Amino acid sequence: MQSLTKKDFLLLLVVAFLTMAAPIILNPFPAGSGLAQFNAGYPDLMQRFVIFGIFAIGFNILFGLTGYLSFGHAAFLGVGSYSAVWMMKLLSMNVIPAILLSVIVAGLFSVVIGFVSLRRSGIYFSILTLAFAQMSFNLAYSVLTPITNGETGLQISLSDPRILDGANAPSYPNLFGAQMNAATTLDFGAWSFTFSVGYYLCAVIMLLAFYISIRVFRSPFGMMLRAVKSNQQRMNYTGLNTKPYTLAAFVISGMYAGLAGGLLAAMDPLAGAERMQWTASGEVVLMTILGGAGTLLGPVLGAGFIKYFENIFSKINDNVLHGWFSFMPDGLEDMLIAVIHPFVGKGWHLTLGLLFMLVVIFLPGGLVEGGQRIGRVFRRKDRNAGSVEADAAAQRNTPPAE
Repeated sequence: MQSLTKKDFLLLLVVAFLTMAAPIILNPFPAGSGLAQFNAGYPDLMQRFVIFGIFAIGFNILFGLTGYLSFGHAAFLGVGSYSAVWMMKLLSMNVIPAILLSVIVAGLFSVVIGFVSLRRSGIYFSILTLAFAQMSFNLAYSVLTPITNGETGLQISLSDPRILDGANAPSYPNLFGAQMNAATTLDFGAWSFTFSVGYYLCAVIMLLAFYISIRVFRSPFGMMLRAVKSNQQRMNYTGLNTKPYTLAAFVISGMYAGLAGGLLAAMDPLAGAERMQWTASGEVVLMTILGGAGTLLGPVLGAGFIKYFENIFSKINDNVLHGWFSFMPDGLEDMLIAVIHPFVGKGWHLTLGLLFMLVVIFLPGGLVEGGQRIGRVFRRKDRNAGSVEADAAAQRNTPPAE
């Protein structure tokens, strides 16, 4: 921690506090209230927050620092999931070997794809990565079915050998005996808070990934990646070969994606080809841009924002809306629900798209820029109040003119 600046260390502490206290923070409304619909403190959703946060943090190392826009990172997410499930089928249900293998295999896969794709830049690089991702999806879906189990997906079964587990093999992924689906629920009055083993494992790994991201951003390597984004052609003219740096960033980013895929499989031991579709690659792009590309905290915010909309707003249907507006006259209630209906439930993508448009137009730096603007407003008010007090004190201390 000595190498972290005070600002970075405080940021890491804030992220750690919010992550560890998430089961409490994300359940602000009583369980039986009408607003309980907006609570997000249940294990499955919190796990997705941190896992896709890891995915977005890794993508941001490539896109945010170098400017290389990849539409193929879902391939590494899927490869990580398949590797983790195969490790749990063959070796052990302990999640540690599965997660390690997912990172290694995704790293090797990203070396191959990055070596070919980085021969081009700009839109051509993006198209190449998209092509590789679609090829990977089709291979997993219909060609490599003995390995991937095709459209059904790869999953564990009781007949799997699990060499290290022996005869008393556990039936669910675990961490040295603690099952990932194990949870403790604490009730405080009308509030209910659930603390899950799986979530806290993902949270600790996310904090480690965030710390590594800080180190990359502040290192000479990170400065070199920013220089690539600023003007790669000028760097080439000086005789500096930038390809090893961009390839290293691509591989690190791919390993982060593989880690996220391994954690998805560790929380739910199933790997399917749908994780390799181009829509998953587009989703991580949205997460990074929405939160703030090139910032440390932005990808985590973007991932949480999108996953919240996906899981909370998609569950708001007409019955929920009628319950909210039942106090209104029938005609006004029906009219208001007809207006809101296209933006919730199955239409939550429309709401997300509108918000994304607003962020891109008015906050090009993402949600992080919005927070910075709000902070500047409050600091300006504090400075103005301080200057007024100072002027008043100076006037009181000024002797009257004779």
